[in-house]
Amino acid sequence: MQRLLILALILFHVALFSQNTAIGTSEKLVFTASYNMSGILTDLAEVKMETSPVKTSKTTLLRLKCTATTYSKWDSFFKIRDLYESYVSPRSLTPYLYKRDIDEGGYYKFMQYTFSHKTHTVKSLKKKRNGKGEIWEEKKNVSIGSSTRDIVSTIYNIRNIDFSQFQKGTSKTFKVIFDNKEHVVNIKNLGQEQLSTALGSKMCHKLSISMNNDVLKGSNDNLLWLTADANKIPVFAKFKIAVGNGELKIKSASGLKN
Repeated sequence: MQRLLILALILFHVALFSQNTAIGTSEKLVFTASYNMSGILTDLAEVKMETSPVKTSKTTLLRLKCTATTYSKWDSFFKIRDLYESYVSPRSLTPYLYKRDIDEGGYYKFMQYTFSHKTHTVKSLKKKRNGKGEIWEEKKNVSIGSSTRDIVSTIYNIRNIDFSQFQKGTSKTFKVIFDNKEHVVNIKNLGQEQLSTALGSKMCHKLSISMNNDVLKGSNDNLLWLTADANKIPVFAKFKIAVGNGELKIKSASGLKN
């Protein structure tokens, strides 16, 4: 289930950074996460993506919060309570602080990144629970590229893409830091497609996603659809991994900027 949210976030992620024209300060997107179990696509969890302003002593940041929660009927089988969040500039969505706090069937892990964009480094804090139930922690300084971002902060940047500059058939590569490692991701524009969604029939941008590791399988098996409007809402995603495949479908959207 951890991979389900990770992959969903990767599918909603691209490093084409620009001024924020699509993301509001009180947006809420709700999705149903499904996974292929014994040949049947089964709804397992609810994924939420929410934004809210956070005032600090010096400025106001935008909190980007993503959560995954198994439906109650699955809690006794494998209970999931995952939180991913990033605190960013409201105008550029540049991240300053990232947190990941996951609790999955007794497995616990916490990651925190503090970004220093001038030095292209991240201060990393990791906490995990060992076999004895004890929490241990590890601190590191990790070098990153000038355009490398955490997953959550770049989930939202995809919706600021100027698709007039990202034509059908063209591709982009980018980097994301996850578990203290940089991963190269390739995204290709497959053109537009009409899609029936919970928000109605929507013309969408269709994208394919591939990675330089063994997490995502195939070059055209991981797909993402964004509404072809000013909000560019992620409404549908399909992914394939070594142990199966799954989907994410939009349930509702509120507090949109446009």
